[in-house]
Amino acid sequence: MSTQLDPLSLSADLLYTVKTEGDADPLREHLASVERSQLERALASREEKLSFWLNCYNAYAQLLLEEEEPDLGEGGLLDSWKFFARDQIPVGGVWLSLNDIEHGLLRSSKQPWGFGYLPRLFPSSFERQFRLADCDPRVHFALGHSSEHCPPIAVYSPRDVDEELDIAIEWFLEENVTYDDAANTATVPRLFRQYRGDFGGKRGIVGFLREYNAVPDDTTPILEYERVDHSAELDVDLEADDVRP
Repeated sequence: MSTQLDPLSLSADLLYTVKTEGDADPLREHLASVERSQLERALASREEKLSFWLNCYNAYAQLLLEEEEPDLGEGGLLDSWKFFARDQIPVGGVWLSLNDIEHGLLRSSKQPWGFGYLPRLFPSSFERQFRLADCDPRVHFALGHSSEHCPPIAVYSPRDVDEELDIAIEWFLEENVTYDDAANTATVPRLFRQYRGDFGGKRGIVGFLREYNAVPDDTTPILEYERVDHSAELDVDLEADDVRP
């Protein structure tokens, strides 16, 4: 894949290079030194911001995991929290964390706790400038939080990002949602509970499941949430759900 120096191409090339086990260092350096004015021109639309930050997150989640994997897990939840919270991602002269990209830029400045209802306090000027205007709950199905969760789309593009997200959602729901017709019960991943505010509450979750054919259109199922898998080393978001009020 040819490397162009515009930010959108850099983010796509970086993710592609990571997935194909190429040399990502030159691309990381280019992204780090992109001028803010250039980034502003490149991320003028919702689709451009959405695809750019999805690609950056998924590329760096894998890169950082590969760099820290030998030491990860020894400190349990604390080490996992640090993995997502540390500023390790240079973009446009600013250091970001995986949490900054996910909760600040992609979720439009929301807290990782509070069930999707609490705003992220004191977002930086960079975050305010380059975040999505509104939280799009579909991003939850496009982010690779660990090697156990690999979204089916290799690289997101501004032109097709909405269709690509729909493909990722359909794949995820087919693999992870079960509907019991006799009991009128849908068993869903706990991310729906953890971020239910992003989906518009329980009614919004049911509507989301109907939209993507995970439950029949003419049903309003009872929602049951999967139990937490405490063996997942990097599943910080899910484990944090157990300790919040």
